[in-house]
Amino acid sequence: MAQFQEMMRQQLETLMYTELEKLLDNTTEAEKEVYEKDFDGFKNLFHRFLQVKGPSVEWIKIKRPPEDSIQPYEKIAARGLPDNMAESLNKLVVVKLNGGLGTSMGCKGPKSLISVRNENTFLDLTVQQIEHLNKTYNTDVPLVLMNSFNTDEDTKKTLQKYTHHRVKIHTFNQSRYPRINKESLLPMATNLSTSGHNTEGWYPPGHGDIYASFYNSGLLDQLIKQGKEYIFVSNIDNLGATVDLNILHHLTSQPNGKRCEFIMEVTDKTRADVKGGTLIQYDGKLRLLEIAQVPKAHVDEFKSVSKFKIFNTNNLWISLAAIKRLQEQKAMDLEIIVNPKTLDGGQNVIQLETAVGAAIKCFDNALGINVPRSRFLPVKTTSDLLLVMSNLYSLEAGSLTMSPKREFPTTPHVKLGSSFTKVQEYLMRFESIPDMLELDHLTVSGDVTFGKNVSLKGTVIIIANHGDRIDIPAGSMLENKIVSGNLRILDH
Repeated sequence: MAQFQEMMRQQLETLMYTELEKLLDNTTEAEKEVYEKDFDGFKNLFHRFLQVKGPSVEWIKIKRPPEDSIQPYEKIAARGLPDNMAESLNKLVVVKLNGGLGTSMGCKGPKSLISVRNENTFLDLTVQQIEHLNKTYNTDVPLVLMNSFNTDEDTKKTLQKYTHHRVKIHTFNQSRYPRINKESLLPMATNLSTSGHNTEGWYPPGHGDIYASFYNSGLLDQLIKQGKEYIFVSNIDNLGATVDLNILHHLTSQPNGKRCEFIMEVTDKTRADVKGGTLIQYDGKLRLLEIAQVPKAHVDEFKSVSKFKIFNTNNLWISLAAIKRLQEQKAMDLEIIVNPKTLDGGQNVIQLETAVGAAIKCFDNALGINVPRSRFLPVKTTSDLLLVMSNLYSLEAGSLTMSPKREFPTTPHVKLGSSFTKVQEYLMRFESIPDMLELDHLTVSGDVTFGKNVSLKGTVIIIANHGDRIDIPAGSMLENKIVSGNLRILDH
């Protein structure tokens, strides 16, 4: 039986490789070189995908991480900062993951170009933050954007507006892999084009691809030659992911033999984060455990806030020299995430992906740091957008900080209904963003609009039934109220 399975695997691989070769026909030598590098990465993933039998973790072997492997941020910050902070900053490169589109929020083009605050986009805020650092400390911290084939062209056009800013900006492209037909296990794409009927044939393979793409682009070597030692990697839509000087100082002040090559920022899990990846001890190494790797019987246990208390923010600090070493030794072993999708035409496909944080087990002296929640402020939906546009936060030099006028440090729970999903619709429903300083919980459902200078406090629930419309009048103050279909206002 095993022999037969091995034969089938080899046959599938041969068929896949033949199809990939066909896709490379009619390309120039230069194009061929780029695509071959991408395809090498894909072949490696596909080979491993065919070998995998069952879940990639044995639940019984999972242990809680040792106490000293996840440090509280307060302990690291208590050491204080040296006078020569500029020396550490000059060893740093900021990398933003910029491969995603704004489609889930109803926007065309890269997500990083959506306006989030005072007409500033995610990218504007990132450039302002780094420019402020460079001016304050007289340093040269560059920004690197990892684009995908979906975002590269639009991003590069936008970068022209930053030419007079005090930030050097580099870009490189993550790989482009073919989507796999779920039934035949062959590529969906019929040629290398990403337009027309081939648009859905390709995908960027998750942010775990950063290591190979960064190395293959030549940019990694270029930055090492310039004396850079560490990258700070984060999602461009996480507005809390600013350069933290305490963490950087901790990294650069380690004794040589004990140099920490990888830091993952984690934060305490709440009910909203039950699906977030967590750190575990496995085979004597610190390892990231994602929900996709958890056997079905243990998913509820994984989601429990009492057993797995922290989750990965995807703010990572990584040694450039270590990435180079692991790439050259072909020792970067990342678990495969099999992502099933249904295309617009109803075709079932699979995408083989990897996660950047999964590499933590490959690096020496890896560490988790339990950071304040303020370092995790992702904008995935218009509900998140409402929070960051409101007076809950003040904006200074590209960084958002919680207003000191808010009595509780936690952010309110906001849930906007389907009428607010797209950014354009959302903006039309608010004449101005309400005062939310004393808000705990907001749920809005149905056809609802807000007049100017509305104030929301405590728990506010507004539900317009099908066919009804609710207009919250300008200047209204709703505190612990339920507003229903015919605009009766009841005490909550």
